[in-house]
Amino acid sequence: MRILVTGGAGFIGGNLAEAFVADGHDVVVLDNLDPYYDVGIKEHSIEIARETADESDGSYEFVEGDVRDQELVTELVSQVDIVYHQAAQAGVRTSVDNPRKPNDINVGGTLNVLDAARDHDGIRRVVLASSSSVYGKPEYLPYEEEHPKTPVSPYGVSKLAAEQYTRVYHEIYGLPTVSLRYFTVYGPRMRPNMAFSNFVSRCLNGEPPVVYGDGTQTRDFTYTDDIVDVNRTLLDEDAADGEILNVGSTDNIDIRTLAEVVRDEIDPSLGLEFAEQPTGDAQHTHADVSKANELLGYEPSTTIREGVSQFIDWYETNREWYEPLVLNS
Repeated sequence: MRILVTGGAGFIGGNLAEAFVADGHDVVVLDNLDPYYDVGIKEHSIEIARETADESDGSYEFVEGDVRDQELVTELVSQVDIVYHQAAQAGVRTSVDNPRKPNDINVGGTLNVLDAARDHDGIRRVVLASSSSVYGKPEYLPYEEEHPKTPVSPYGVSKLAAEQYTRVYHEIYGLPTVSLRYFTVYGPRMRPNMAFSNFVSRCLNGEPPVVYGDGTQTRDFTYTDDIVDVNRTLLDEDAADGEILNVGSTDNIDIRTLAEVVRDEIDPSLGLEFAEQPTGDAQHTHADVSKANELLGYEPSTTIREGVSQFIDWYETNREWYEPLVLNS
């Protein structure tokens, strides 16, 4: 199958591209290599995917470009069977500083992908990467998909708009689409400005992890393997077409405990440091994934504590190239 992964040099997109190539698919990646964090991490993802292609029956093509380039997007979409639309301006805090940018990329870029797919009769499906940030303020937990949406950041608003456009294109134009609401994804080659990578990096360097706020915020962290698995399912499964699905671990941990779990595995002698909680961060997230389970058979396989150990092992194995890029971001 020929697959387009927009944002395919980024954290989640890069893991998807690598997995699809390893499975023997022909993968085209579109990414503008935005220096939101050190581009070296993205370049490493590209290289890994190319090496994977050399050892598999699949192929890999990298196209440097922007999802806001409608002509380019149309050209690439016309050549593939399925689109995994991962490209986005990530970062809640970045969106607070520049609220227009996530709208331009996350909404405008999504519309370019949807329009191109609508005009391509051979498209099997567009899979949109959405986010638990659409929920914002919890009225109850865990979140099921019908929970009210009150995003607390421009990023969350942009993701909510993108997934609603995606749903509408299915309802009005019959375009097969699925939106996946990811809950705080972590794993190999993750962005360096996230809690997991920061905690691990600091502890491995003998420094206490820094917790923003009082640490009572809770998160449903999802390991990349589970994200890859559910996206693999959507290559052939149409049961979720037109739907919006939560994809989380169903596990839940407060940030202070997460910092302690990471610290205790690396260096129990370290303390904790605390800093001011940034504006726009959600207080709590927790996924109800029963809908994804019913439609796609999705069952998360990695608990947060298991994922901590796996990520620490990966970090130590890849420390020579990864850590300098983390510290540079």
